[in-house]
Amino acid sequence: MLVTRHPELLAVPCTIMRAGTSKGLFFHDRDLPEPGAQRDAVLMAALGSSDLLQIDGLGGSRLVTSKIAIVKPSTRPDADVDYTYAIVPPARGIVVYTSNCGNISSGVGPFAIDTGLVDATGPITTMRIFNTNTKKILVAHVPVSDGVASVTGDFAIPGVPGTGAEIFMDYTHTIGAKTGHVLPTGRAVDTIALEDGRTLEVTLGDVANPCVFLRASDVGVSGSELPDQIDTMRALLDTLREARGKAAQRIGLCEHWTQAERDSPALPLVVLIAPPATYADAKGETVDAATMDLRARLIFYNRCHESMAGTGSMCTAAMSRVPGSIVHQAVPDATGGTLRIGHPLGVMAVAVQAHSAGAANEIVYTRLGFSRTARRLMEGVVYVPRAAIASAVTATPVEAHL
Repeated sequence: MLVTRHPELLAVPCTIMRAGTSKGLFFHDRDLPEPGAQRDAVLMAALGSSDLLQIDGLGGSRLVTSKIAIVKPSTRPDADVDYTYAIVPPARGIVVYTSNCGNISSGVGPFAIDTGLVDATGPITTMRIFNTNTKKILVAHVPVSDGVASVTGDFAIPGVPGTGAEIFMDYTHTIGAKTGHVLPTGRAVDTIALEDGRTLEVTLGDVANPCVFLRASDVGVSGSELPDQIDTMRALLDTLREARGKAAQRIGLCEHWTQAERDSPALPLVVLIAPPATYADAKGETVDAATMDLRARLIFYNRCHESMAGTGSMCTAAMSRVPGSIVHQAVPDATGGTLRIGHPLGVMAVAVQAHSAGAANEIVYTRLGFSRTARRLMEGVVYVPRAAIASAVTATPVEAHL
């Protein structure tokens, strides 16, 4: 018997979904407190924010399993639902709302259909999703059958066992997600001076989420390293933390680069770029150079992503069509409609079509997106201590609420 009433615990309806290569809690906005300190307290308690293992919550102790989607009907004429993404990084005691997550976004369509927010119109339901974090519209193309989102199919993605129904996420309208510009500085390559006297060439791009791109070789790695290796390379991570901070300052996400960890802990994402090469993935399987256009290792919250963030893939694909950018330098002859990104769990193919608008570095994207699979794992309630909510009288200092 499901016990939903408890004097010391609050039962909050939620759904656990695997969306792309991430897993998270999906909530209806109506089932949570209003945005603010009490909502943050509920989310932190639900995931278990206070320790690295998240043992007292539903988080999986990794960044890719500590994510949240909050969904509600939209009042906008150009959207069907509003979606807010949040992440509760293990052991940091904060809720971060500043970015979007491409993988989690792929679960929003199935969640909205299966919970009655959007009617299923088959065989593919096209859904307009307003992402409140970036103020951009995403378009999900969700296969449906018998009035619900389809689960079975023959589409496979590296990092997820088996196959599933293919959900195509259109990110064409996410240009300038935080800064309003594909190239926030107007340049394909910028130079960042480090405190130790070194300089790094970088590309600052802003599509889906802002990213700072560096050549792997410029920071002393090959580009084939795996997350467990990168996460122990303290000198490398210190360099990337400083470069990220200075990139954040340059595009207006913090006043001084030393404040980036506090003021913008998620953005920009850091992406190390290298030309194609054969390597062994995290499962020990050989990934042949011929199957990819470039290699990428994405760093967020000072840790290496286990695969490739969906938004990171979008920005990478977009920058591959910007002449002279760090990404374009790795794939100078890329002209087709697909970019194949070699990451720690295999190769991710993303759609990208673009053309020059005439002015220097002004690019128009006519197609930009990626395919994912998603399915619900559990539907029920998550219990959170009432005491934790009652004590939440001040807003989380790190992030502004949306």
